[in-house]
Amino acid sequence: MEYTAIGLIEYSSIAKGIGSADEMLKAASVEMVISRTICSGKYMNMVAGDVQAVKQAIEAGERYGAESVIDNFIIPNVHPDVMPAMSGSTQLVKLDALGIIESFSVASLVEAADACAKAADVKLIEIRLAMALGGKAFVTLTGNIGAVEAAIAAGVEVVSKAGMLVNKVVIPSPSKELMRDIL
Repeated sequence: MEYTAIGLIEYSSIAKGIGSADEMLKAASVEMVISRTICSGKYMNMVAGDVQAVKQAIEAGERYGAESVIDNFIIPNVHPDVMPAMSGSTQLVKLDALGIIESFSVASLVEAADACAKAADVKLIEIRLAMALGGKAFVTLTGNIGAVEAAIAAGVEVVSKAGMLVNKVVIPSPSKELMRDIL
């Protein structure tokens, strides 16, 4: 399903995250896309809907979560590749150049992935959100080398502004063995 907007809040407290999920759903007509624990004892809630409803839900979640809020975002007009990349349902036929951005926060990484997809003609492969990653997140994407470099630059700018960049890599011609593992 395509959404007008998505919003996410990342919490340091599991209890506050669960309570915030309830508050977010009561505050606005949104769909809860993700509400779960993530590595290193954190919790995240992602909602989708129209821009105003997502804004209301995120504000309610921030109020309830207060000091437990680590990071958050609202992305209006989210790129259509973002949701399939998060769910692992991206279909690829081949892997051209490979780009990777790694972040210390889920929120900054999803924003970066959206920026990558909007900046250049690339295909998001996967957005991995802090499960078995020590609380970190990463995005992988593919396209021609110039597009991948431009997309990675746009995404790195977003993550760096948040102070959450771990690293970034662009691989011009990934090996066949790596391609098999990524696809």
